[in-house]
Amino acid sequence: MKNIILIGMPGAGKSTVGVVLAKKLGYRFLDCDLVIQEKCGKLLYQLIEEQGEADFLALENKINAGISEEKTVIATGGSAVYGKEAMAHFKETGTIVYLKLSCRKLQERLGDLHQRGVVLKEGYTLEDLYKERVPLYEKYADITIDCDGQDIRNVMEKIAADILCREYRL
Repeated sequence: MKNIILIGMPGAGKSTVGVVLAKKLGYRFLDCDLVIQEKCGKLLYQLIEEQGEADFLALENKINAGISEEKTVIATGGSAVYGKEAMAHFKETGTIVYLKLSCRKLQERLGDLHQRGVVLKEGYTLEDLYKERVPLYEKYADITIDCDGQDIRNVMEKIAADILCREYRL
């Protein structure tokens, strides 16, 4: 079985759902944001502050493109979809699942975007970021799961059912 790569906005539940999904399927779990922090020895927001948006995105792309896992649920950072090489790599090594959540729900869930290490252009709001990224998430997704009004278990069950249907389709 291939990897399952979760994409979506910060706060969509990629890491939370990913851990539960990995347990259900007997997969390993990997959080790309933690991999970046471990390799660089700094928190995401520190890297963004020090390197700037463009250099951080290049670093994220390089690290993500080098991830070589099997039978792993991979939770990407929300900005991973800006990295063409990384997304091509993920497409080759697994099924990409977009966890879709409305901008309103994201605003309810998210605290300080800066502290979370969210790549946010000067003057951008969460809504601006949402409008910019959604077309990229939709472009790369093999599966889209609407998470509005769903709890973690329901989202995980929908993903698992869809993945299993794809695996055993004749």
